[in-house]
Amino acid sequence: MAVNRVPVLKRCRSLGLDPVYLGIDKKSNRELKRANRKISEYGLQLREKQKAKFIYGVLEKPFRNYYEKADRMKGQTGENLMVLLETRLDNVIFRMGFARTRKEARQIVDHKHVLVNGKQVSIPSYLVKAGDTVEIKEKCKSSQRYKDILEVTGGRLVPEWLEADQEALKGTVKELPKRDMIDVPVNEVLIVELYSK
Repeated sequence: MAVNRVPVLKRCRSLGLDPVYLGIDKKSNRELKRANRKISEYGLQLREKQKAKFIYGVLEKPFRNYYEKADRMKGQTGENLMVLLETRLDNVIFRMGFARTRKEARQIVDHKHVLVNGKQVSIPSYLVKAGDTVEIKEKCKSSQRYKDILEVTGGRLVPEWLEADQEALKGTVKELPKRDMIDVPVNEVLIVELYSK
């Protein structure tokens, strides 16, 4: 599998992104040394796409597949794309506070710790639907790892489209999110413009 080995804070700086959106509470002390040159329209569109891919941890080919799927759905393509990315299982685990970062959430899913509607799911890109219950397996709940995670994520706000019981490590998808419920600083209109060329 392709892995991006660029340091996270360096990547955040180059994309002009706050590390908080990735679940990281570190701050970079360095300032980005960038000449005041004008970025082209294509450059802006590309940066928005890279930002979305970086935040959700999705590579180019699956990201394009999400775009094509969003394009086939009813409604606005950009909003559909953000909803598809937001309803990935690894993102839902992160949003519920069962993981510190999306990368950790992906690992938790990969390691078969997650049940969706009582069935084990080990695919991070699995798309949850409204009414799905997501929980951590019974035998994993007592492990020290989840106690440590809940210490860090206990104060994190769970989005309104999700319901999470952090004591029981269980949650429900109340509804699919709308664009105004997704607090990711990405301008999806530019991504649509980029792909529709």
